[in-house]
Amino acid sequence: MSPIVRMILGRLALGLLSLVLVSLVIFMAVELLPGDIAQEVLGQSATPETVAAFRAELGLDQAAPIRYVHWLGGVLTGDLGNSLATGRDIGSMIVDRFGKTLFLAGYAAAISVPLAVTLGILAALYRNSIFDRIVNIATLSSISFPEYFVAYILILLLSINTPVFPSIADFGRDPSLGDMLYRTFLPAMTLVLVVTAHMMRMTRASIINLMAQPYIEMARLKGVGPARVILRHALPNALAPIINVVALNLAYLITGVVIVEVVFVYPGLGQLMVDSVAKRDITVVQGCCLVFAGIYILLNLLADVLSIATNPQLLHRK
Repeated sequence: MSPIVRMILGRLALGLLSLVLVSLVIFMAVELLPGDIAQEVLGQSATPETVAAFRAELGLDQAAPIRYVHWLGGVLTGDLGNSLATGRDIGSMIVDRFGKTLFLAGYAAAISVPLAVTLGILAALYRNSIFDRIVNIATLSSISFPEYFVAYILILLLSINTPVFPSIADFGRDPSLGDMLYRTFLPAMTLVLVVTAHMMRMTRASIINLMAQPYIEMARLKGVGPARVILRHALPNALAPIINVVALNLAYLITGVVIVEVVFVYPGLGQLMVDSVAKRDITVVQGCCLVFAGIYILLNLLADVLSIATNPQLLHRK
C-alpha cells in the first residue's frame, strides 16, 4: 500500500471517530436547550396529561442515552428521523436547504479564492510598498469585525443609502441564475470580506518565506524578473500551505454561514437550524449540526491530505 493511500485511510478513520464524538457532543448540547417541543406544539393551554401523552408519542419520555443510541443508529443507516414539529423527513429538508447553502458558499469561494491569491502574490511582489500596506490594512479591518456587523454595513451602504442590491436574499421558487446571483450578492460579499484576509496573508507569507531560498537567489542572479520568480519558482512550492488555508476557509464558508443566512433571511441550512432552535425541534437541530460537523471534518481532512500530497518532504518522511 502506497504511503498516500495509507495516510488517507488513517485520516478517514480518525475523521469517523471524530464525527462520532461530535455527535455525542451535539446530542448533549441539544438536550440542554431550554423549552419543550411538546409544549411548543400544543400551546400553553395544554394540560400536563396531554403534554405527557404527546411526549410519549414522540419518544421524548425515554432516557437520553437510549434516545442517543437510537438516533446514532439511524444516522449510521442514513436515517435522520422526522421533524418533531412538522413530521417531515429530516433528510429531505436538509438536502433542499443544503443545496442553497452550497450555492452561497460556492458563490463566495468563486470570488474570494482568486481575489485572495492574486492579492497575496501582488503583496509579496511589492512587499513593504504602499499597495502592500493598504491591502493588509483593508483585509485585517474586514476580518476584525464579526459577520453580522459587516453584513449590516453592506446593507446600509448598498441597500438603504444606495438601493442597488436587496437586503433580503430570498429568491423564491425556480429563479434564474442571474436572479440568484443578484439577490445573494450581499451575503456572498459578506463572506468574501471575512475569509479573504486569511488566504491572502497565507499566500503572501508563504511566498515571502520562499524568496530567501537559494534557488530563488540563483534565479535572480540569472536575471529572471521579480514576477517570473514568484509565479514560476516560488508559487508552485508554496502550494501546500496555500491549499491548506483555502480548504479550511472553504469549510468555514459552508459551516459558518449561519449568522449571514439569518441576517439576510437566506433559505439555507443555517436558517433552518435557527428556526428549528426557536421551535425546539431538536431532531432537526441535531441533523443540521451533524451535517455541518461532517462537512467541516471532511474538508479539514481534505486540507490535511492535499497539503501532504503536494509536499514530498511530508509525504516521504525519513
